[in-house]
Amino acid sequence: MDDLIRHPLAHARIERGWTGPDLAREIRRAALRRGFRSGVERQRIWKWENGRAIPDNDSQLLLADVFEIAPRTVAALGWPHWLPGRDSSIPLGPHSTVPALREALRSSMDRRTFLTYSSAALVGFAHQWAATDPTAIASALDGQAVDAELVDLLEATGQKLTTLVTEQRQHTRTLLDAHLTTVTDLIEDGNYTEPVGSRLHTLAARLSQTVGWHRFDQGKHAAAGRFWHGALHSAHASGDRDLGAGIMSDLAYQATWLKDPKTAAEILRSAIARTEHPTARSLLHLRLARAQAALGEGHACRRSLEGAERELSRTAGEAPAWCSWMSHADLLVDSGQCLLDLGQPERAHQLIGEGMALLPSARDKTRAVFLTYEAGSYLKAGEADQAAAAAAESLTLANKIGAPRCVALVRELAPGFNKYAGADGVNDLLERVRTS
Repeated sequence: MDDLIRHPLAHARIERGWTGPDLAREIRRAALRRGFRSGVERQRIWKWENGRAIPDNDSQLLLADVFEIAPRTVAALGWPHWLPGRDSSIPLGPHSTVPALREALRSSMDRRTFLTYSSAALVGFAHQWAATDPTAIASALDGQAVDAELVDLLEATGQKLTTLVTEQRQHTRTLLDAHLTTVTDLIEDGNYTEPVGSRLHTLAARLSQTVGWHRFDQGKHAAAGRFWHGALHSAHASGDRDLGAGIMSDLAYQATWLKDPKTAAEILRSAIARTEHPTARSLLHLRLARAQAALGEGHACRRSLEGAERELSRTAGEAPAWCSWMSHADLLVDSGQCLLDLGQPERAHQLIGEGMALLPSARDKTRAVFLTYEAGSYLKAGEADQAAAAAAESLTLANKIGAPRCVALVRELAPGFNKYAGADGVNDLLERVRTS
């Protein structure tokens, strides 16, 4: 739901389970606690949430009481930016990394889901990233500096946490958040040499990118976007263009997932233009192909798939850690999904099957996602038994690895199975969906 709510006030209200009248009642109670009366009713809440009116200063202070926001925050940020939610990104700049990371971590600590970024904000941010060169990392060595040995330890721990498979990562949320907080604190202190600062920013980018994927797998799309936003600021500050491009492609993947392939394609075109490593370029071309297929752009999609295959064949030596998993198996399964979107199911199933046969067990999340795509295609063709088998396997994997977004994909398919009650596996699948 969070990707559909565009006003921070509506988001803050719904996050607490309140209707418009509920919020109006809470405001009136806050007024009584302050010793006066408020005439706020449901209609005024509706006007505020739809941009028809702006609350006056007194009403904003009452809202701040209701949402437990400090008055100084209201005064500093102004309406509606002080509310728990917004859809604009922090611009890139020499001191933008820490605010971007703090914003993401704050959303995690407060257990709030902020608004997803608007399409315009994402595209504008991508263009800014592609056109802006990193500035030198500042340092202030007037106290005890962060030494390389400490960074060695932080990097080793970060490496273990960011390379865990999804099944294990579901249990490390607190560890990842705490590790990212520690690194962010060190960056904010600014007590390091430029080489050490570059390493800290790179580590923060990798950690924030991983946390973003964890939130994405949980279906917390707005929180995922915040962490990827922070990761991009960190990667940009470190000067790692390829890592930044990879994070941009994560935001693009999310846009495609949320049924906004046009935004995804625009982001990816900006990212590809500044990407150098062939494995990284292959991944970005592949994600661009997925967006183009969803848009029905068959010719452009095939051209991007050819680009992905060509770049992957050029790969020699070790790929960057963030895309080291990219393989021929990914080319096959994603090409198959492109063909499904373009209405070529027979060849699509063949490619997906070949690709999944090559995926290691550590890639069960990818397997679960593509099994649901196959299930949807079989269901559309009226092959209910094959669809049920694929969906059931996906559901088993999704529950095993703790990926609610994969469970949600199967749940979305469930209504389509109702007319096939009695077909092999269908009733069992529907019962499992009801209890998941």
